[in-house]
Amino acid sequence: MSSHIKSGQVILAAKDVYRSFDDGRNQVEVLKGINLEVHQGEFVAVIGASGSGKSTLLHVLGGLDRPSKGEVLLNGQRFDHLDETTRGNLRNQHLGFVYQFHHLLPEFSALENVCMPLMLRKGTEFKQVKQKAEKLLDQVGLSHRLTHKPGELSGGERQRVALARALVTEPELVLADEPTGNLDRHTAEGIFDLLTELRKEHNMAMLVVTHDESLAKSADRILQMRDGRWFEN
Repeated sequence: MSSHIKSGQVILAAKDVYRSFDDGRNQVEVLKGINLEVHQGEFVAVIGASGSGKSTLLHVLGGLDRPSKGEVLLNGQRFDHLDETTRGNLRNQHLGFVYQFHHLLPEFSALENVCMPLMLRKGTEFKQVKQKAEKLLDQVGLSHRLTHKPGELSGGERQRVALARALVTEPELVLADEPTGNLDRHTAEGIFDLLTELRKEHNMAMLVVTHDESLAKSADRILQMRDGRWFEN
């Protein structure tokens, strides 16, 4: 675990988090007492082999799943025990998500996909949302692809649309799960550089789960997970 002097408020925290699943015969413990703080503007990379618990951790931290034990706090307030609707609203307000697979809706254009998270908010005007989405798509180099649907885009272009969608709500923290895992090395490096650049520009924190140590080297902190726990060299 690399050392790093942290500053700024704590955006997201895990306190003694466990997560187990019932496989029909036994309780399988995937997370085993995880503690973590992610501070404002900080870039944290979580590395580890497949099956070490990285994706499960991200789902629990992002409120997509609940811990079996322990607490998750968002901006100092407990988050994990809230009902699904409340957690969903808080995710939409404070967090952005980027996955290994882009999860774009195939029947909608790039512009419509990016607009969608903001359109879920009450009282939003489509004109303002559209302007913000267009600006972000321009920032990720896709101003010429606004009307194209995901099936008409390359893998790298789809992931750039997914990046713009994650940022359109101006989140305090982006959670990224293997965001370059499906891409070739050249495209992956481009996406990672873009993500880092946008993080600095928007002054947001970033927690990236990856198995690619070379891509994680630009992080403020690198945490290594092994068998559901932090592993210190």
